[in-house]
Amino acid sequence: MTGGLLKSTLLISANTTLSRILGLVRDVVIARYFGAGTGMDAFIVAFRIPNFLRRLFAEGGFSQAFVPVLAEYRERRTREEVQALVDHTSAILGVALFGVTVLGVLCAPVVVLVFAPGFAGDADKQELTAALLRVTFPYIFFISLTALAGGILNTYRKFGVPAFTPVFLNLSMIAAAIWLAPRMERPVESLAWGVFIAGVVQLLFQIPFLRQLHLLPRPRLGRDREGVGRILKLMMPTLFGVSVTQINLLVDTQVASFLVTGSISWLYYSDRLVEFPLGVFGIALATVIMPSLSAEHARNSTQGYAETLDWALRWVFLISLPAALGLAYLSGPALATLFQYREFSPYDVEMAAISLMAFASGLPAYVLIKILVSGTVSRQDTRTPVRAGVIALISNIIFILLLYRPLAHAGLALATAISSYINAGILYVHLQRHGGLQLQAGWSTHLLRICVALAVMLLVLQVISPPLDQWLAWPAQDRIQRLALCVAGGAVGYFAALRVTGMTLREMLGRHGTEPRP
Repeated sequence: MTGGLLKSTLLISANTTLSRILGLVRDVVIARYFGAGTGMDAFIVAFRIPNFLRRLFAEGGFSQAFVPVLAEYRERRTREEVQALVDHTSAILGVALFGVTVLGVLCAPVVVLVFAPGFAGDADKQELTAALLRVTFPYIFFISLTALAGGILNTYRKFGVPAFTPVFLNLSMIAAAIWLAPRMERPVESLAWGVFIAGVVQLLFQIPFLRQLHLLPRPRLGRDREGVGRILKLMMPTLFGVSVTQINLLVDTQVASFLVTGSISWLYYSDRLVEFPLGVFGIALATVIMPSLSAEHARNSTQGYAETLDWALRWVFLISLPAALGLAYLSGPALATLFQYREFSPYDVEMAAISLMAFASGLPAYVLIKILVSGTVSRQDTRTPVRAGVIALISNIIFILLLYRPLAHAGLALATAISSYINAGILYVHLQRHGGLQLQAGWSTHLLRICVALAVMLLVLQVISPPLDQWLAWPAQDRIQRLALCVAGGAVGYFAALRVTGMTLREMLGRHGTEPRP
């Protein structure tokens, strides 16, 4: 089983890597042209609101609820029943999304006050944010329908297409920043139109692939009330449970709106770097194992379920720990190399680096939450993610109140990281107690080898990475070359140390189970 899962994970990771690289290019372009001032703060809020809803649907609650039911239909029902489920789900989703979109556009100023109450003291910033939100809000309509299409494709193990789709968002925003911005009275509005256009293109891109599966949605109400009812029952609590990290980020945005101008932008740029490994690896892994876990549960295969989840958790620690350490240690150099040009100042680098270190410390927890929620929801257990999410959200608010005054915007990032570990811990304990998580042999050795390899990686980085002042003094070419050397050197040191301590390639790839049924 794990061989097929790894192949699918690598396929998604390859496409997602392309998207995330273009995402970094996008953010480099945005930082170069817009910096970290008032306009950028306004756009980030206007983009974060529909983007938050995207995370709930495209990578969160809807997919987590839709895929298990669709996977069960695929295993146990006829082709006609599968089509009926798809048709009814698309109709319900489309109507709901249209209503939410209209309401969001009409009530944009109120929405801004809810998500960025600190803007109330700056009329110009509030008005600009509302204007941008009216353009970006319809993105949730298009991208949520795209999520429906992606859920169908993922269930039928066509992972590459949904993983490639986000590329169009980055291309659209890059084009908007470079070519549309100079032609607009308020250049930052170009980014909002880039988001809108991307939503349309992403949906259209997936339609031909649904036709190939003969599962193109034909929105009609009443075709499968039972299946849609189960999806909604799973979805409502899962929307909250799987997206607590994003809710925490929105809480961060609310508090940051009261801090000095630039705080929202510093949090955004640092969060974007954490999103790179999270998207390339964490979301890819969670996307791949969800259909497999759901299918194993539908077959009542306890052993197959346990082996799949154990394999995923081994990969979480193998990849997320060095990624977190590398991001934290190279926070300043990475931000300087990618963003510190024209409008993005050395001071912005220093401020964003502090929050990046805090965010990076929580990277393993962010990935664990994706995997563990997939583990619970694939068993059609939605109560546990909600309970864990509520506790984590309350914890985040408490830690924000404790940390935002002494640490400013970095305190918000650290609170998110701490609450994410609480969330992951609750999910882990529940799965272990209720039989869903049965760790296989060899975990102590696995973790010991990783710890040794992390120490070697840190030593390598200390040798080849100079102080931040040197990075800021270098021209772009020198920064890029040295950052590439640091990343490559750290990775080589890490994996070489793993090999020296006895971890074989077979152990890294997984060795339990058999290939899942298509």
